[in-house]
Amino acid sequence: MWISTKAQYGLRALVDIARQSAEVVPLKDVSRRQGISQAYLEQIASNLRRSGFIKSVRGASGGYKLARVPEQISAYDVVVALEGSIAPVDCVESDHSCERSGLCSTEGLWRRVDSALRQVLGASTLADLIREEEALQAPQLVQLEDAPPPGVSAGVGFRV
Repeated sequence: MWISTKAQYGLRALVDIARQSAEVVPLKDVSRRQGISQAYLEQIASNLRRSGFIKSVRGASGGYKLARVPEQISAYDVVVALEGSIAPVDCVESDHSCERSGLCSTEGLWRRVDSALRQVLGASTLADLIREEEALQAPQLVQLEDAPPPGVSAGVGFRV
């Protein structure tokens, strides 16, 4: 299974909405900031609303806000809500989908991949993604190297 843009954009939109704190966020603003088509984002937001991740607020200053605190929203729940099954191959989701189930040398591999994917997504919350985005956007500290004394070129040895 490949994670589609629907799940990728859905997570990005949730991070964007969550970073606006308790404000109601117009979808056009999320669309602009994230570089996502507003029409596509409206479809995704509709799914996120039906799944209970966001609430819509109507009116002139309407938009969306989180329906739950970021710590209670796992990436796994969002991806499954937007994608459906996240199994890498059909036989992992249903033992009856393949006549070789239980006899295939690669079945164990796909089950381990599925387990790892579920574990990583399940252990990652929206709060974690918000912290990661904030860290990426924080001004980078520049480490200054020891400068040579005035009048001495960098790279030229000197004795004190």
